[in-house]
Amino acid sequence: MTNRQLLNRQPASAGKQWQGVLCALCVLCVAVMSTPCGCAVQQDKSSKGRWIKLFNGKNLVGWKVKIAGHKLNDNYGNTFRVENGILKVCYDEYEKFDGKFGHLFYKDKFSHYKLRVEYRFVGEQSPGGPGWAFRNSGIMMHCQPPESMRKEQSFPVSVEVQLLGGNGRDERSTGNVCTPGTHIVMDGKLVTRHCIPSASKTYHGDQWVTMEVEVHGNSIIKHIVNGQVVLEYEKPQLDEKDRDARKLIKNGDKMLSEGYISLQAESHPVEFRKVEILRLNE
Repeated sequence: MTNRQLLNRQPASAGKQWQGVLCALCVLCVAVMSTPCGCAVQQDKSSKGRWIKLFNGKNLVGWKVKIAGHKLNDNYGNTFRVENGILKVCYDEYEKFDGKFGHLFYKDKFSHYKLRVEYRFVGEQSPGGPGWAFRNSGIMMHCQPPESMRKEQSFPVSVEVQLLGGNGRDERSTGNVCTPGTHIVMDGKLVTRHCIPSASKTYHGDQWVTMEVEVHGNSIIKHIVNGQVVLEYEKPQLDEKDRDARKLIKNGDKMLSEGYISLQAESHPVEFRKVEILRLNE
């Protein structure tokens, strides 16, 4: 008798028994994959976060312009523009820089996140730009709202991830931290110096550099250049001696745990081809 014949001779109850076994196996598989120690759960957790493009590659929708000496959203000289999918800071319509420090603010506030920016410096500095601003820009974190800035205010109260390019000869780190209207804590001590250098190498010429910033509210902040952690600090806070920061202190609380993100315009042309954010669990 063939195997097919044997199967055909089995009672109907046997088929139901096999269906029951298969159902039990399915339930068991689901239970295994749902256990806390299962690899499938680990993969699912890691895929929950996703990078969100703050710059859409087409226009400045979602961004606000504030240039010193000008009203909010007066993009003087077409300073901030998008060309060929690149967000550019340009000065070709300026006769002289004349202290017009600019910042491009994203519309939403953030607290716990990882920000990724790809940038490069190009061209020549605007006439009248300060010497220290040669190939100099920045990412401002925990910024005050752009609406709260004075018309003549040069820099928002914030913590700056300083972006610097080399001059082709000398060493000049990027990913430094500067503190307009703020202070930070390093190695358990309050630091009141305005700028602190990172451990990054120098990036000469017009090469693209990837800057990442990992921000955990009022806790740890890390600067990461091309995949390498180059600086770490914590507890960003308002400087009560600064006239603009003093107005932001509420009920004596100086600590900064959230704020806006902005990109700087400090007199040297700079380009951004990627600005994206990954929200972290708080």
